Amino acid sequence: MESHRQLGPAGGAVRLIFLVLFILLPCSAAAQTAAPAADKLLQVRKLYEAGRWNDVVQAVPDSPGEPADLELYRGLALAKLQRWDEAREAFEAGLAGHPRDARFLTELAGIAYRERKYALATRYLRRALAIDPHDDYANNFIASIYFLEDNLEAALKYWNRVGKPRLAALTYAPQPSLDPLILDRAFSFSPDGVWGRNQYLTTKTRLDALDLFSRTRFDLAGQPDGSFDLTFRAAERNGWGGDKWQGLFSLLRGLPFETVYPQFYDLGHSGFNWLSLLRWDDQKRRLSSELDAPLFQNPAVHVRLYYDARDENWNVSNTIVPSAPSPSSLNLEKAVAGAEIHFIESSRWQWRGGIEYSDREYRTLSGIPASAASFFTSGSALELHSGVQRFVIRFPERRFTLLAGASGALGAFFANPLGHYGRLQGSLAADWFPQAQGEDYEIQTRLRGGVTFGKVPFDDLFTLGFDRDTNLWLHGHPALNDGQKGSAPLGRNFTLVNWELDKIAYENPFFTVKLGPLLDTGDVYDPSGFFGSPKWLWDTGLQTKIHVLDSAEIILGYGKDLRSGRNSFFATFSR
Repeated sequence: MESHRQLGPAGGAVRLIFLVLFILLPCSAAAQTAAPAADKLLQVRKLYEAGRWNDVVQAVPDSPGEPADLELYRGLALAKLQRWDEAREAFEAGLAGHPRDARFLTELAGIAYRERKYALATRYLRRALAIDPHDDYANNFIASIYFLEDNLEAALKYWNRVGKPRLAALTYAPQPSLDPLILDRAFSFSPDGVWGRNQYLTTKTRLDALDLFSRTRFDLAGQPDGSFDLTFRAAERNGWGGDKWQGLFSLLRGLPFETVYPQFYDLGHSGFNWLSLLRWDDQKRRLSSELDAPLFQNPAVHVRLYYDARDENWNVSNTIVPSAPSPSSLNLEKAVAGAEIHFIESSRWQWRGGIEYSDREYRTLSGIPASAASFFTSGSALELHSGVQRFVIRFPERRFTLLAGASGALGAFFANPLGHYGRLQGSLAADWFPQAQGEDYEIQTRLRGGVTFGKVPFDDLFTLGFDRDTNLWLHGHPALNDGQKGSAPLGRNFTLVNWELDKIAYENPFFTVKLGPLLDTGDVYDPSGFFGSPKWLWDTGLQTKIHVLDSAEIILGYGKDLRSGRNSFFATFSR
């Protein structure tokens, strides 16, 4: 049998003493160890503050396991001695031993900055700020680098975290001729206040909507009291352009296509713009005009009035019932008039709404199947439409944006058999500059889709192809055949993806030349079976963009239809 004896008073006391000693002895050893470490840190700090950098390096050997403060002093002393490689190694060793100490990352950023490795410096600083987002020094440091790289949006993002920059004054160089009240309202700016990133973006959006300034630049100049003066620099369009040469080129840029563009800006210094187009091509005559102005001198609200008249010959032999034995053609006369109001709510999003009246007449129809006759109903229609755009992503450090858009329309045709109809479109547009500054490379990707509801006439079908009058481009599918429209796929519904890369090949003060590949893919379809593409479409090619006098862009290129193997060349102008 086991015997269970109780521990006497003496035995209990002995056990209690051993327990106390077991707890206190390690603590005493740790205290004895900590005391020399604290003394050493104090000694090293005094050496560093006295400028005795070599003594600091000798006092803190290059060995793992040193306290973070001592490893930091070693690296700082090596940096003071301009022994940069050794300093970097010391900070990297400190970071390896203390991965959550942001000070090592900040100092590594300092060495990278000294070596003009700005991208590496910003990477270190972003890692440091992921550990301590409110570090004043790191936020100011990374903002200053982005400002040197002309990335003002990224600089403001980090400066704003530490209450900078505080603006003292706003000046213009040169002074714009635009009404000072409109100009003042365009700038989201308050003297003696912090200029926020959203204020900057809202200002840019309002200025872009005015369509009066090119080559815009915002300069910040530091003042002795820590504030900044903001200077806005831009070339302004006045009358028919920035100067007579720019205006002349803008007017005549479409002569190769029998087109001129009479355009007048800032009429009466009120922000009132009149843009028009006149084309006398025998196959596709066109006259369009639009008036745009800020409403009640408010650049955040614009009103637009427009008129567009066309007289076009179409050859749809390849797009309607391709197996039809005889050519299919028609003449379309159409006139559209409308009014639209545009609201810029913030830097993030804006929306439009309007009303439009249209009238069309189809003449000289030939080879059109009787069962498709409803598409070619002459008559008038009234339409209400609206649209919204919003930035889904703005990543200024990577110079990447993603813009989403949606639009819709509801309308009614006043002719049988047509009636009420609707239309929806959506888009995603990504824009990326891979390099830290400049525009030497730009990658653009755009996804778009659209559907219609109800019966719509032929002129409301979506066209997927290269046509100067639309923007749903498949570069390997010319929309013209012997000058007549109708060669590209048509339909009620579509999906389209465009990708392109532009690299600057040459630039000077007068023009810039960009080169790059492109890739298009998409599909257009129609429930009627009379239109659409039989298969998913793929195009590729190369293009050249020539930006001239800040007034227009000449686009020349080669496109290839990967399905059919057909080659084509395209040329156009864009503002």
